[in-house]
Amino acid sequence: MADALTHSATMVGRSVRLSSRNPDAVITALALPVLLMLVFVYLFGGAIDTGGGWRYVDYVAPGVLVLCAGFGAGTTAMSVADDMKGAVIDRFRSLDVGGTAVLTGHVAASVVRNLAATVLVFAVAFAIGFRPDAGPGGWLASAGILLAVITAISWLAAAVGLLANSPEAAGGFTFFLAFLPYPSSAFVPVDSMPGWLHGFAEHQPLTPVIESLRSLLLGQPAGSSPWEALAWCAALTVGSMAAAAVLFRRRMR
Repeated sequence: MADALTHSATMVGRSVRLSSRNPDAVITALALPVLLMLVFVYLFGGAIDTGGGWRYVDYVAPGVLVLCAGFGAGTTAMSVADDMKGAVIDRFRSLDVGGTAVLTGHVAASVVRNLAATVLVFAVAFAIGFRPDAGPGGWLASAGILLAVITAISWLAAAVGLLANSPEAAGGFTFFLAFLPYPSSAFVPVDSMPGWLHGFAEHQPLTPVIESLRSLLLGQPAGSSPWEALAWCAALTVGSMAAAAVLFRRRMR
């Protein structure tokens, strides 16, 4: 047990150092969500009716926070695929470092990067007028949901990195996750979308996450959304961890 924890801590440090040596990917993951938020708030926000009397910057900021996790996950998927492509995994195995420690290192580094991006988006959103009205309980619940969704997406990215044949293919995962918030309530109300899209937009995993963050941060009743969000995050995390374990063993045969 002690060896496993030591190996995991070592792999976390390695993944964080690798991230610091790839500033282009880090800057892109930090800058894109901020730029998208500025575009939506200043170019499109004046033409969008949120339907709830909220200012658009208050409406869109929670969606951009979730978007951050999607952009950051692309780096994780590419890092895992790059490890599997080279001989470094064989070297780790010769040192008795297992796949659990390697994947935990990548996921932990992903969580650190995404939390940094979240803080930056919060700061920019606050600078352009976002004014949360949450109490201590709302802030704590919001932080918990954000951490849960970041962890779930990071494990999903690790599984995709194991499934992909190359880092470039794994990078395509960024497009999927960056697109997923659009058919949800992240940027416009679901009611404004075509009727055939309502079912997916209302029930996809990110919608309860965004609705929970919006309600909790703005001091509004959240209903059952937080529990639905946590259930989705738990299911994605457990499913992705199981898939990653199976894929890692298969790649090592």
